[in-house]
Amino acid sequence: MRKSLALFLSGMAVVVAASTAVAGEQVLEFKLVTKPIDVKVMEAANIEGQTVVSGKFFGVAVFKDGRIGVKEFVNTSDLLKGSGPFFGYSTYTFEDGSITARYTGSAKDGKSQGEYTILSGTGVYANATGTGTIESAPNPFKGVNLLNIKLVVKTPGT
Repeated sequence: MRKSLALFLSGMAVVVAASTAVAGEQVLEFKLVTKPIDVKVMEAANIEGQTVVSGKFFGVAVFKDGRIGVKEFVNTSDLLKGSGPFFGYSTYTFEDGSITARYTGSAKDGKSQGEYTILSGTGVYANATGTGTIESAPNPFKGVNLLNIKLVVKTPGT
């Protein structure tokens, strides 16, 4: 009886261990190409070059190993002659799950940089938290933005 009970409990421990996700941290680094989809630009009265830009955007993430993902996001910026703060909310969708984050940053002299705060995730990124960075990259293309993205994704065990 004791031997059967010990065997049963050992088997249960293996099943529980196999079904429990392991907490961890993963760093995702990729290039992101974004394009405006539905954007409104409003000029401020009596302030030359002052605009508020708000809208929906879409992007494609490309990893060095060839994996890809997509990004849907909303963005608002308050720019004086192209420079100023921006913020938004984005959802990245990858083959194995998604990550939703809020970001803030600033644009100056045609370059952008900012930071992410990861709010949630699905799939392998379920209940994710973390941070990240946004940095503009040299861009040979017109009508799109090219960015370097780094996300430090923390996932809890379940």
